[in-house]
Amino acid sequence: MSPMRLIILAVALVAAGLAAFLVRNIASQQPTVVAGPTETVERIVEVEVSQQKVLVANGDLRVGTLLTPDDFRWANWPEETLNPAYFTQDFAPDAMEQLTGSVVRTAMYIDEPIMPQKIVQKGETGFMAALLAPGKRAVTVEISPESASAGFILPDDRVDIILTEQVEQVGADQDAPPIMVTTTILENGRVLAIDQTFGDVDGIPTLTGSTATMELTQAQAELLARAARVGSLSLTLRSVADAGFNEGEALADIDSLDRVRTGSSKVMIYRSNKVEAGGS
Repeated sequence: MSPMRLIILAVALVAAGLAAFLVRNIASQQPTVVAGPTETVERIVEVEVSQQKVLVANGDLRVGTLLTPDDFRWANWPEETLNPAYFTQDFAPDAMEQLTGSVVRTAMYIDEPIMPQKIVQKGETGFMAALLAPGKRAVTVEISPESASAGFILPDDRVDIILTEQVEQVGADQDAPPIMVTTTILENGRVLAIDQTFGDVDGIPTLTGSTATMELTQAQAELLARAARVGSLSLTLRSVADAGFNEGEALADIDSLDRVRTGSSKVMIYRSNKVEAGGS
C-alpha cells in the first residue's frame, strides 16, 4: 500500500473518531424534560354516624328565664357523645310540654342541650328563687276578683298597686268621720304568680286567685306589707306597651305611708264646692 493511501486512511479514522466524539457529546447535552406536578385525586368517603334527636336551646337563655315552647327545638346529636342527662325524642317525646313553664337556673346558649341540672321545674324546691331577679324579693298579698281586674291578671304581667284606707280629716271637727283615700303606692310591679282557681264572674268562666306574689326590692316589699295592714290593696293591670316604664323596674314612693300617718299629706274637705278645712 502506497504511503498516500495510508495517510488518507489515517485521516479518515481520525475524522470518524472525532465525529463519534461530537455525536456523543451533543447527545449528552439534550435538555432534561421535567415532568409536571402529579394531579392529586381526592376521595370523599361518607361514614354513617348514628344520631338521635336531642332537645336543645333555640336561643341564648339567661338565668331566671321562664321557658316557653319557642325556647326549645329538636336537633340531631351523635350517639357517641350522647349524655344520659339529655332529653331525647325517643325516651322523652313530650319533653317540650313538660319543661314549658320551668325556670332557667344556669345560663344556656343556642344549640346547647337542655339538662335537668340547668333548670328548675314547677313544683321543685327553689322554683320561685330561680324566677327572681338578683337583689329582688318575693312578697305575697291577698287579692280578690274585684281587686285584681276580675281574674285577668296573670304571671309576668305588670301592675300598679292602689291602697285604699280611712284617714282622719285634718282640721275638721272632732266628730267628723274619717274619709276614704286612695293612693297609688307602687307602679309597674311584676307579678310572679297568682294562686289561681277556676271561678265565675258575672256568668263568665275565668281564673280567680286569692293571693298574688310580686317581685319587688326589699324596701318595696316592706312598704307593701305595711300597706296591707292599714287598708285594702287593689291591683290594676298595665298595658304591655308600658312594660318599659322606669326601665322595666317597679317604682314606689317608700315614704308615702309615713306622710299619711303623720298627716303631712293634705286632705281637703269640700262643702258646697268650697274648701272648708285642710291640713298639711
